[in-house]
Amino acid sequence: METILFYNRERILEKTSVRKYEVKIGEQIEILESLSALQQTPAKFILIGIAEDIGIRANHGRSGAHETWEKALQTFLNLQHTPYTHRIALLGEIDCREEMYISNQLQPEEQNYLEALGALVEKIDKKVSIIAKEVISYGKVPILIGGGHNNCYGLIEGAFLAKETAINTINFDAHTDFRALEHRHSGNGFSYAFSKGYINKYFILGLQRNYTSQSIWDQLKQHPEQIQYLLFEDIILKDKFTYDEALQYAIDFIQHQSFGIELDLDSISSIGSSAMTPSAFDLNQARKFLYRLSHLQNCIYIHLCEGSPSHEAFTNQVGKVLSYLISDCIDD
Repeated sequence: METILFYNRERILEKTSVRKYEVKIGEQIEILESLSALQQTPAKFILIGIAEDIGIRANHGRSGAHETWEKALQTFLNLQHTPYTHRIALLGEIDCREEMYISNQLQPEEQNYLEALGALVEKIDKKVSIIAKEVISYGKVPILIGGGHNNCYGLIEGAFLAKETAINTINFDAHTDFRALEHRHSGNGFSYAFSKGYINKYFILGLQRNYTSQSIWDQLKQHPEQIQYLLFEDIILKDKFTYDEALQYAIDFIQHQSFGIELDLDSISSIGSSAMTPSAFDLNQARKFLYRLSHLQNCIYIHLCEGSPSHEAFTNQVGKVLSYLISDCIDD
Protein backbone atom coordinates (compact mmCIF):
# COMPACT_ATOMS: atom_id res chain seq x y z
CA MET A 1 0.00 0.00 0.00
CA GLU A 2 1.46 3.32 -1.09
CA THR A 3 1.13 5.82 1.72
CA ILE A 4 2.94 8.95 0.56
CA LEU A 5 4.12 10.65 -2.61
CA PHE A 6 7.50 12.26 -2.09
CA TYR A 7 8.60 15.40 -3.92
CA ASN A 8 11.98 16.54 -5.20
CA ARG A 9 13.60 19.94 -5.65
CA GLU A 10 12.82 20.10 -9.36
CA ARG A 11 9.11 19.63 -8.78
CA ILE A 12 9.07 22.24 -6.02
CA LEU A 13 10.94 24.79 -8.12
CA GLU A 14 8.37 24.32 -10.88
CA LYS A 15 5.79 25.66 -8.42
CA THR A 16 8.02 28.55 -7.30
CA SER A 17 8.15 31.91 -9.06
CA VAL A 18 11.84 32.74 -8.72
CA ARG A 19 12.56 36.46 -8.74
CA LYS A 20 15.81 38.39 -8.76
CA TYR A 21 16.80 39.94 -5.41
CA GLU A 22 14.28 37.76 -3.56
CA VAL A 23 14.43 34.32 -1.98
CA LYS A 24 11.20 32.33 -1.86
CA ILE A 25 10.40 29.49 0.52
CA GLY A 26 10.31 27.09 -2.44
CA GLU A 27 13.99 27.79 -3.11
CA GLN A 28 15.09 26.99 0.43
CA ILE A 29 12.62 24.63 2.11
CA GLU A 30 14.06 21.28 3.11
CA ILE A 31 12.48 18.47 1.07
CA LEU A 32 12.37 15.05 2.70
CA GLU A 33 12.49 12.28 0.10
CA SER A 34 12.02 9.38 2.53
CA LEU A 35 10.52 8.71 5.94
CA SER A 36 13.96 7.91 7.31
CA ALA A 37 14.97 11.53 6.56
CA LEU A 38 12.75 12.56 9.48
CA GLN A 39 15.50 11.36 11.80
CA GLN A 40 18.06 13.83 10.43
CA THR A 41 16.05 16.98 9.81
CA PRO A 42 16.37 19.78 12.36
CA ALA A 43 12.90 21.04 11.39
CA LYS A 44 10.24 20.83 14.08
CA PHE A 45 7.23 21.02 11.75
CA ILE A 46 6.63 18.61 8.87
CA LEU A 47 4.34 19.78 6.08
CA ILE A 48 2.12 17.09 4.54
CA GLY A 49 -0.71 17.34 2.03
CA ILE A 50 -3.76 15.25 1.29
CA ALA A 51 -5.87 15.59 -1.84
CA GLU A 52 -9.25 13.97 -1.17
CA ASP A 53 -12.84 14.91 -0.50
CA ILE A 54 -14.33 11.43 -0.14
CA GLY A 55 -15.15 11.86 3.54
CA ILE A 56 -17.00 15.09 2.81
CA ARG A 57 -19.05 13.48 0.06
CA ALA A 58 -19.77 10.52 2.35
CA ASN A 59 -21.22 13.10 4.77
CA HIS A 60 -23.58 14.58 2.12
CA GLY A 61 -21.16 17.49 1.58
CA ARG A 62 -19.84 19.37 -1.42
CA SER A 63 -16.74 18.21 -3.25
CA GLY A 64 -13.74 20.48 -3.74
CA ALA A 65 -11.38 19.84 -0.82
CA HIS A 66 -9.21 17.61 -3.02
CA GLU A 67 -7.93 20.78 -4.72
CA THR A 68 -6.84 22.51 -1.53
CA TRP A 69 -3.39 21.00 -0.96
CA GLU A 70 -2.06 21.97 -4.40
CA LYS A 71 -3.31 25.55 -4.05
CA ALA A 72 -1.97 25.92 -0.52
CA LEU A 73 1.42 24.43 -1.36
CA GLN A 74 2.01 26.67 -4.35
CA THR A 75 1.04 29.78 -2.41
CA PHE A 76 3.17 28.85 0.58
CA LEU A 77 6.22 28.10 -1.58
CA ASN A 78 6.02 31.59 -3.04
CA LEU A 79 6.13 33.38 0.29
CA GLN A 80 9.37 35.13 1.17
CA HIS A 81 12.00 33.02 2.88
CA THR A 82 12.48 34.22 6.49
CA PRO A 83 14.66 33.24 9.46
CA TYR A 84 11.79 31.07 10.68
CA THR A 85 11.25 28.91 7.62
CA HIS A 86 14.05 26.56 8.64
CA ARG A 87 11.57 25.28 11.23
CA ILE A 88 9.53 23.45 8.59
CA ALA A 89 10.34 20.67 6.11
CA LEU A 90 8.19 19.25 3.31
CA LEU A 91 7.46 15.53 3.46
CA GLY A 92 5.01 15.12 0.58
CA GLU A 93 1.43 14.09 -0.08
CA ILE A 94 -0.55 11.18 1.35
CA ASP A 95 -1.44 9.06 -1.66
CA CYS A 96 -5.21 9.02 -2.21
CA ARG A 97 -5.15 8.61 -6.00
CA GLU A 98 -6.64 5.11 -6.05
CA GLU A 99 -9.37 5.94 -3.54
CA MET A 100 -10.26 9.13 -5.42
CA TYR A 101 -10.42 7.25 -8.74
CA ILE A 102 -12.72 4.59 -7.30
CA SER A 103 -14.92 7.17 -5.59
CA ASN A 104 -15.37 9.07 -8.85
CA GLN A 105 -16.65 5.93 -10.54
CA LEU A 106 -19.43 5.56 -7.99
CA GLN A 107 -22.83 7.06 -8.74
CA PRO A 108 -24.87 8.79 -6.00
CA GLU A 109 -28.03 6.95 -7.05
CA GLU A 110 -26.37 3.57 -6.50
CA GLN A 111 -27.50 1.50 -3.54
CA ASN A 112 -25.06 1.79 -0.61
CA TYR A 113 -23.28 4.73 -2.28
CA LEU A 114 -22.46 6.43 1.03
CA GLU A 115 -21.29 3.18 2.60
CA ALA A 116 -18.98 2.56 -0.38
CA LEU A 117 -17.46 6.01 0.11
CA GLY A 118 -17.11 5.24 3.83
CA ALA A 119 -15.12 2.09 3.03
CA LEU A 120 -12.71 4.22 1.01
CA VAL A 121 -12.41 6.66 3.91
CA GLU A 122 -11.32 3.75 6.12
CA LYS A 123 -8.49 3.00 3.70
CA ILE A 124 -7.38 6.63 3.86
CA ASP A 125 -7.63 6.49 7.67
CA LYS A 126 -4.96 3.78 7.68
CA LYS A 127 -2.60 5.79 5.50
CA VAL A 128 -2.97 8.96 7.58
CA SER A 129 -2.45 6.96 10.77
CA ILE A 130 0.76 5.37 9.47
CA ILE A 131 2.28 8.71 8.49
CA ALA A 132 1.14 10.51 11.64
CA LYS A 133 2.62 7.80 13.86
CA GLU A 134 5.92 7.91 11.97
CA VAL A 135 6.30 11.69 12.13
CA ILE A 136 5.24 12.03 15.77
CA SER A 137 7.48 9.12 16.81
CA TYR A 138 10.46 11.16 15.60
CA GLY A 139 9.41 14.03 17.87
CA LYS A 140 8.16 16.16 14.95
CA VAL A 141 4.83 17.97 14.54
CA PRO A 142 2.96 17.05 11.34
CA ILE A 143 0.92 19.81 9.69
CA LEU A 144 -1.68 18.11 7.50
CA ILE A 145 -3.25 20.34 4.84
CA GLY A 146 -6.30 19.64 2.67
CA GLY A 147 -9.05 17.05 2.52
CA GLY A 148 -12.01 16.63 4.82
CA HIS A 149 -12.31 16.56 8.58
CA ASN A 150 -12.54 12.77 8.36
CA ASN A 151 -8.73 12.79 8.46
CA CYS A 152 -8.76 13.82 12.12
CA TYR A 153 -9.35 10.15 12.91
CA GLY A 154 -6.11 8.95 11.28
CA LEU A 155 -4.14 11.74 12.93
CA ILE A 156 -5.55 10.94 16.37
CA GLU A 157 -5.01 7.21 15.93
CA GLY A 158 -1.44 7.78 14.73
CA ALA A 159 -0.75 10.07 17.70
CA PHE A 160 -2.22 7.48 20.07
CA LEU A 161 0.03 4.78 18.62
CA ALA A 162 3.11 7.00 18.74
CA LYS A 163 2.49 8.15 22.32
CA GLU A 164 0.99 4.85 23.50
CA THR A 165 -1.70 6.74 25.38
CA ALA A 166 -4.88 8.69 24.71
CA ILE A 167 -4.34 12.29 23.68
CA ASN A 168 -6.29 15.54 23.95
CA THR A 169 -7.59 17.41 20.94
CA ILE A 170 -8.99 20.89 20.38
CA ASN A 171 -11.24 21.76 17.46
CA PHE A 172 -11.80 25.30 16.14
CA ASP A 173 -15.10 24.53 14.47
CA ALA A 174 -18.80 25.35 14.19
CA HIS A 175 -19.51 21.59 14.30
CA THR A 176 -18.60 18.79 16.70
CA ASP A 177 -18.00 16.15 14.00
CA PHE A 178 -19.28 13.78 16.67
CA ARG A 179 -22.03 12.18 14.62
CA ALA A 180 -23.24 8.58 14.89
CA LEU A 181 -20.89 5.64 14.35
CA GLU A 182 -22.27 4.76 10.94
CA HIS A 183 -20.09 4.51 7.81
CA ARG A 184 -16.95 6.64 8.13
CA HIS A 185 -17.21 10.22 6.92
CA SER A 186 -16.12 13.75 7.73
CA GLY A 187 -18.75 14.16 10.45
CA ASN A 188 -17.78 11.32 12.77
CA GLY A 189 -13.99 11.27 13.01
CA PHE A 190 -13.98 12.45 16.63
CA SER A 191 -16.80 10.16 17.74
CA TYR A 192 -14.99 7.17 16.23
CA ALA A 193 -11.67 8.16 17.84
CA PHE A 194 -13.40 8.73 21.19
CA SER A 195 -15.15 5.35 21.01
CA LYS A 196 -11.79 3.63 20.44
CA GLY A 197 -10.28 5.29 23.51
CA TYR A 198 -7.84 7.39 21.49
CA ILE A 199 -9.10 10.69 22.95
CA ASN A 200 -8.83 11.67 26.60
CA LYS A 201 -10.20 15.23 26.37
CA TYR A 202 -11.91 16.98 23.47
CA PHE A 203 -12.71 20.70 23.27
CA ILE A 204 -14.74 22.50 20.59
CA LEU A 205 -14.22 26.27 20.38
CA GLY A 206 -16.96 28.19 18.59
CA LEU A 207 -19.58 25.45 18.35
CA GLN A 208 -22.75 26.84 16.76
CA ARG A 209 -26.23 25.88 17.96
CA ASN A 210 -27.68 25.94 14.45
CA TYR A 211 -25.45 23.07 13.33
CA THR A 212 -25.75 20.82 16.38
CA SER A 213 -28.54 18.24 16.62
CA GLN A 214 -30.23 17.18 19.84
CA SER A 215 -28.72 13.71 19.57
CA ILE A 216 -25.23 15.24 19.61
CA TRP A 217 -26.10 17.46 22.61
CA ASP A 218 -27.20 14.27 24.37
CA GLN A 219 -23.90 12.58 23.51
CA LEU A 220 -21.83 15.51 24.81
CA LYS A 221 -23.76 15.61 28.08
CA GLN A 222 -22.76 12.01 28.79
CA HIS A 223 -19.06 12.97 29.03
CA PRO A 224 -18.79 16.35 30.79
CA GLU A 225 -15.34 15.65 32.19
CA GLN A 226 -13.90 14.65 28.82
CA ILE A 227 -15.80 16.76 26.28
CA GLN A 228 -16.31 20.50 26.69
CA TYR A 229 -17.11 23.40 24.38
CA LEU A 230 -17.81 27.11 24.23
CA LEU A 231 -20.57 28.34 21.95
CA PHE A 232 -19.92 30.86 19.22
CA GLU A 233 -23.14 32.63 20.24
CA ASP A 234 -22.01 32.96 23.86
CA ILE A 235 -18.73 34.56 22.77
CA ILE A 236 -19.84 36.80 19.91
CA LEU A 237 -23.53 37.57 20.55
CA LYS A 238 -24.11 37.25 24.28
CA ASP A 239 -20.71 38.48 25.50
CA LYS A 240 -20.49 35.80 28.17
CA PHE A 241 -16.76 35.63 27.44
CA THR A 242 -14.33 37.77 25.52
CA TYR A 243 -12.56 35.91 22.74
CA ASP A 244 -9.33 35.89 24.74
CA GLU A 245 -11.12 34.48 27.79
CA ALA A 246 -12.69 31.74 25.69
CA LEU A 247 -9.37 30.88 24.11
CA GLN A 248 -7.64 30.65 27.49
CA TYR A 249 -10.44 28.48 28.89
CA ALA A 250 -9.98 26.07 25.98
CA ILE A 251 -6.20 26.03 26.39
CA ASP A 252 -6.46 25.29 30.09
CA PHE A 253 -8.65 22.29 29.37
CA ILE A 254 -6.32 20.48 26.96
CA GLN A 255 -2.75 21.77 27.35
CA HIS A 256 -1.49 19.60 30.21
CA GLN A 257 -0.82 16.53 28.07
CA SER A 258 -0.12 15.81 24.40
CA PHE A 259 -2.78 17.38 22.18
CA GLY A 260 -3.64 17.86 18.53
CA ILE A 261 -4.94 21.05 16.93
CA GLU A 262 -7.87 20.92 14.52
CA LEU A 263 -8.94 23.94 12.47
CA ASP A 264 -11.85 23.61 10.05
CA LEU A 265 -11.86 26.39 7.47
CA ASP A 266 -15.66 26.58 7.62
CA SER A 267 -15.21 28.02 11.12
CA ILE A 268 -13.87 31.20 9.48
CA SER A 269 -16.38 33.64 8.03
CA SER A 270 -16.82 33.60 4.22
CA ILE A 271 -13.78 31.43 3.49
CA GLY A 272 -14.13 28.96 0.63
CA SER A 273 -14.94 25.66 2.32
CA SER A 274 -17.18 22.62 2.13
CA ALA A 275 -19.70 24.32 4.47
CA MET A 276 -18.94 28.00 3.84
CA THR A 277 -20.78 30.37 6.17
CA PRO A 278 -21.16 34.17 6.42
CA SER A 279 -21.29 34.10 10.23
CA ALA A 280 -18.30 32.70 12.08
CA PHE A 281 -15.00 33.78 13.60
CA ASP A 282 -12.84 36.06 11.45
CA LEU A 283 -9.46 35.09 10.03
CA ASN A 284 -7.45 37.05 12.59
CA GLN A 285 -9.20 35.21 15.43
CA ALA A 286 -8.39 31.90 13.73
CA ARG A 287 -4.76 32.97 13.33
CA LYS A 288 -4.53 33.90 17.01
CA PHE A 289 -6.01 30.52 17.98
CA LEU A 290 -3.50 28.63 15.87
CA TYR A 291 -0.51 30.74 16.91
CA ARG A 292 -1.24 30.34 20.62
CA LEU A 293 -1.92 26.62 20.48
CA SER A 294 0.88 25.65 18.08
CA HIS A 295 3.48 27.27 20.33
CA LEU A 296 2.52 25.26 23.41
CA GLN A 297 4.92 22.53 24.44
CA ASN A 298 2.47 19.62 24.25
CA CYS A 299 1.24 20.26 20.69
CA ILE A 300 1.88 17.09 18.65
CA TYR A 301 -0.05 17.63 15.41
CA ILE A 302 -1.86 20.34 13.43
CA HIS A 303 -4.73 19.72 11.02
CA LEU A 304 -6.06 22.41 8.64
CA CYS A 305 -8.94 21.00 6.64
CA GLU A 306 -12.20 21.44 4.69
CA GLY A 307 -10.97 24.28 2.48
CA SER A 308 -12.49 24.32 -1.01
CA PRO A 309 -10.92 26.54 -3.69
CA SER A 310 -13.88 25.93 -6.00
CA HIS A 311 -16.10 27.80 -3.51
CA GLU A 312 -13.74 30.63 -2.59
CA ALA A 313 -14.86 34.26 -2.69
CA PHE A 314 -11.83 35.49 -4.67
CA THR A 315 -8.94 33.94 -6.56
CA ASN A 316 -6.49 32.01 -4.36
CA GLN A 317 -8.33 32.94 -1.16
CA VAL A 318 -7.98 29.46 0.33
CA GLY A 319 -4.32 29.17 -0.63
CA LYS A 320 -3.53 32.53 0.97
CA VAL A 321 -5.46 31.74 4.15
CA LEU A 322 -3.64 28.43 4.60
CA SER A 323 -0.28 30.07 3.91
CA TYR A 324 -0.96 32.58 6.69
CA LEU A 325 -1.89 29.75 9.05
CA ILE A 326 1.15 27.62 8.23
CA SER A 327 3.41 30.64 8.67
CA ASP A 328 1.83 31.38 12.06
CA CYS A 329 2.70 27.87 13.25
CA ILE A 330 6.37 28.09 12.37
CA ASP A 331 6.90 31.70 13.48
CA ASP A 332 9.07 31.60 16.60
